[in-house]
Amino acid sequence: MTQSKVLAAKRLVHSVLLIFSLQLLPAVAENGSVSSPFDRYPIHFTTVNDTAIAYQDMGSADAEPVLLIMGLGAQMLHWGDTLVQGLLDAGYRVVLLDNRDAGLSQKFYQLSAPPVWWALVRNKVGFNPEPPYSLNDMAADAVGVLDALAIERAHVVGASMGGMIAQVLAAEYPQRTTSLTSIMSSSGAPGLAESSPEAIEALASGARAGDSRSENIATRMAIARTIGSPEYFSEDYARQLAVRVLNRGSYAPGVVRQFQAILASGDRSSLLQRIEAPALVIHGEEDPLLPLDHGRDTAEKIPGARFVAVPGMGHALEPVVSRRVLAQLVPFLQNRGQLAAE
Repeated sequence: MTQSKVLAAKRLVHSVLLIFSLQLLPAVAENGSVSSPFDRYPIHFTTVNDTAIAYQDMGSADAEPVLLIMGLGAQMLHWGDTLVQGLLDAGYRVVLLDNRDAGLSQKFYQLSAPPVWWALVRNKVGFNPEPPYSLNDMAADAVGVLDALAIERAHVVGASMGGMIAQVLAAEYPQRTTSLTSIMSSSGAPGLAESSPEAIEALASGARAGDSRSENIATRMAIARTIGSPEYFSEDYARQLAVRVLNRGSYAPGVVRQFQAILASGDRSSLLQRIEAPALVIHGEEDPLLPLDHGRDTAEKIPGARFVAVPGMGHALEPVVSRRVLAQLVPFLQNRGQLAAE
């Protein structure tokens, strides 16, 4: 049996075991009573274009790598224990990073950060000044993490703004991309369904720092309630995640600068058409921030992409939703990895 067939067989076994184990995972895996993968692996730093980027490298160095890129103002913690542990259990090496201006990565304190409402007004009237940095810069940050780990190619998975960064990475760095998965993201094309007013207000509130820790926790929980999955929202889970994120560090101005980068990116339709990697687009049917047609439009514009709509999913990765995402993501990665090995 060839090495590629042996690897494919191993991945198949991992996938079967994962699908079975997803039905048995305890709910307490997200509340600290079961060891979190984020606590089992050290945090590292690398410098990319004079920018310090924090990352974690989980799993076996010999396993096939999956690069996870999170969204607006979010940290790698927002992927959640369930999804990350699911990928580890499936036999993958999981690499995560904090985008610039978020989490433990470098903050751009000296740069301006106008209110979100002002950035939206300027965008509506067609006035988009040059942002402090771009989605392309953040894609280069992610590639820099791969360079630091001597990883030639990886499955690239992005959520929300992270999906946009992943799209740029797949288009601009095809030689580094085994596959692309874009989750609850968008092409940025004009004419797509608009966010609900409540979701926009939640987005704006995330860019305003609270006066106290308790206010910050309350704000994060309110955001999770507003844009998350209505059927699966959990006060306990939202509070626990808010505490973990705040313990690690929170930086409101970075949200605004990242949002400027999204607005300046504009319509990525032509970029999506350049993507050659196998692609999966996953989107929640109940997403109030980027409604379902954003995902459908993204899939239509990436050659050969597969589109999956997830019932009950909003704009978040609660444990139940993560299991549903894994049920689609792991088989896709396994099949794409087999093709790449051959």
